[in-house]
Amino acid sequence: MSGRFITLEGGEGVGKSTQLRALSEALAARGIDVVTTREPGGSPGAEAIRTLLMEGSDDRWNARSEALLFAAARADHVARTIRPALARGAWVVCDRFVDSSRAYQGGGGGLSDADILALHRIGSETLLPDRSFLLTLNPDEAARRLSVRDAAGADRMGSKPADYQQRLAARFAEIAAAEPNRWRIIDAGQTPDAVTSSLLAELDEWL
Repeated sequence: MSGRFITLEGGEGVGKSTQLRALSEALAARGIDVVTTREPGGSPGAEAIRTLLMEGSDDRWNARSEALLFAAARADHVARTIRPALARGAWVVCDRFVDSSRAYQGGGGGLSDADILALHRIGSETLLPDRSFLLTLNPDEAARRLSVRDAAGADRMGSKPADYQQRLAARFAEIAAAEPNRWRIIDAGQTPDAVTSSLLAELDEWL
């Protein structure tokens, strides 16, 4: 079986971490070699950069600095984790990838898509997922989930203001609409089990 690269994308509070675990377990139960990973992170060098990105005040980095740090982390992640796994035929399921940079530093931070994709070309040789899932959620429910998470201590990305979150959601929708062959949009307001079933249904052609 050939390797597949699957990404979970979306704004804050949509349940990507929950679905990362559930989807990976469901694929493994079907006998698939699954590598579960995340961005920023997923390799020793990328995890070190993650600490710089996710800790500190909201204004610690501007959008350009963030984009460069994310691209550097992604380059290490791709070279040391993702490409080796795909080469041996494993499926890689990743919480966020370059489309998050396009949404966060692009839609949220105002950088051009061309600039972000140029960094991706240099750092990761334009690697793109075989399938990307956009988990969507009603803004009120997303805000409720974020308020619960904030009580436990939000990271820099989760603590960005409401207008930033709105720009983020709009940009994700634009990105997904532009590449319908790669993207599938999933209602994250369903029960967790129903969301997982929806994800699996959209991978059925490869199972």
